[in-house]
Amino acid sequence: MSVSQYIQKHEERMVEELTSFLSIPSISSMPEHKEDVHKAAEWVAESLQSAGLEHVELVETEGHPIVYADWLHAEGKPTVLIYGHYDVQPAAPLDLWNSNPFQPEVRDGKLYARGATDDKGQLYLHIKAMEALFDERGELPVNVKFCIEGEEEIASPNLPPYIEQNEGKLGADAVVISDTSFIEPGLPALCTSLRGALALELSVKTANTDLHSGVYGGGVPNALHSLVRLLDSFHDETGQVAVEGFYQGVPEPTELLKEEVAQIPFNEEQTLKDLGLQSLYGEEGFTFQERTGIRPTLEINGMAGGHHEEGFKTIVPSEAHAKISCRLVGEQDPDEVYRQIEGHVRRYQPTGATANMKKLITAKPVSLDSSDPMIQKAADAYEEVYGTRPLFPKEGGSIPIVENFSRVLQAPVVLMGFGLPSENLHAPNEHFHLENFTKGIETVATYLKSLS
Repeated sequence: MSVSQYIQKHEERMVEELTSFLSIPSISSMPEHKEDVHKAAEWVAESLQSAGLEHVELVETEGHPIVYADWLHAEGKPTVLIYGHYDVQPAAPLDLWNSNPFQPEVRDGKLYARGATDDKGQLYLHIKAMEALFDERGELPVNVKFCIEGEEEIASPNLPPYIEQNEGKLGADAVVISDTSFIEPGLPALCTSLRGALALELSVKTANTDLHSGVYGGGVPNALHSLVRLLDSFHDETGQVAVEGFYQGVPEPTELLKEEVAQIPFNEEQTLKDLGLQSLYGEEGFTFQERTGIRPTLEINGMAGGHHEEGFKTIVPSEAHAKISCRLVGEQDPDEVYRQIEGHVRRYQPTGATANMKKLITAKPVSLDSSDPMIQKAADAYEEVYGTRPLFPKEGGSIPIVENFSRVLQAPVVLMGFGLPSENLHAPNEHFHLENFTKGIETVATYLKSLS
C-alpha cells in the first residue's frame, strides 16, 4: 500500500508506540535518571531495527549513548543523515501540568507529555517514515543514516567529538533535523539560520557569612545589591547590550534580509494578549521579528541569594548568583563574548564584592542557504503534503550541534520542523499535534522519494 494508506491503517499503533516512548523519563540533566536515559536509547535502537534499519549500534560515551543505524543499498542515490535526540527537559514545576508529564494523554488531537514535541515526537516520525517506505517499496529510495543522541538538552558534550572521529561513517549529502516548528498551524517553515549561544553563571561574594541586618546593615556590602548593580550594567536605556565589544562580528542587516524577516507573519496585539503583556521590549531601531531572529541578546535567566523561603530572615546576604544566556549572530564567537563579559564584570565589580564567572554552554551561530536544492526539495515535499509552501524564517533559538554537522560533514542541513510554537516545549503541558505527526511521516517519505 502507499505511504499515506499505510499511515492511515497503522496510525493508532504508531501513536501507542510514541506514547510508550514518551513514558520514559529520559531527563539527561538529572543523574538520578541515567538509567531511564539509557532505557530510552535502547528503545530507539529497537525501534530502528524493527523499522528495517541495519547496523544498529548503541555507542557508549562518557555521558549518555549515541544511537547509530543505516541502510545503504540505494546505489548511485544520495545519502541522508537524520539527527534527533531522545533526551528531554526536566518536567518541573509538576503542579502546573494538567496530567502526569510521563503518563501521556491524548486530548483534542494533541498528545501531552514531556518530550512530545521536543524532540521525541518529531524524531519518531522519521523512524515511522522508514517503516512506511519499506512497506510501500520493499526498500528505501535513498541511502539513510541515523545519528540520535541523548544529551541535546545538556548542550551535546559528547556528540561533537563523535562526529569529528566518524566523519566518513556519518558522511552524507544532507543532514535532516526535525527539532524546530511551523510558523503557525498549517504554515510550514524551513529555518535558515540559528543563533549561537553562550550560557554562564555569575556569582558574587562579600562577607564570609550572612550577617545580621540590624547589627551590620548599612555598614557592610550586600551581595544581592552588588549582583543587581552588575546585572543592571549589562544594558543601556535603549535596550542595547552595554558590554564593550559585544557587537563585534554582528552584521548590519541588509534591506533584503529585513524584507525576508518581515515576511514571517506577526500579530503584535495577539502576542501581547497571549503573553499577558502591556508592551513589548527590546533593542531600539529593530522590529520584534528582527530582535528575536537576527539580533544578539543577553538575558538574565535566574537569580538566587539571601532568604527566599517562607517567613522572614533579617540578614545581609553574603552570596548571590545569576544565570545568564546570550544568543549570538553573524561572526560572534561565544568564547570571545565570554571574555568580553568577564572584562565588563571586572570593570563594574562593586566595592567590597568579588565576582566570579563559570561558562556552561557555547554554540556558534549557523546560517543556511535557502536556495540549496536539498532545502528546496524539502519545501516541495511540504507543499505536496500540506498544500502550502513553507516560509524560511530565522530561528531565534539554538541547536548547537547544527554547526558541527555543517562544518565537519560539509553538507547542507535541512531543518524540517513539525512542531508548533504553541506546544509548550520546555514548559508545563508540552504537547504535539497528532495531525503533524502523521503528516510529518508522509512529508519525510515524500522528501526522500523526491531525492531519488
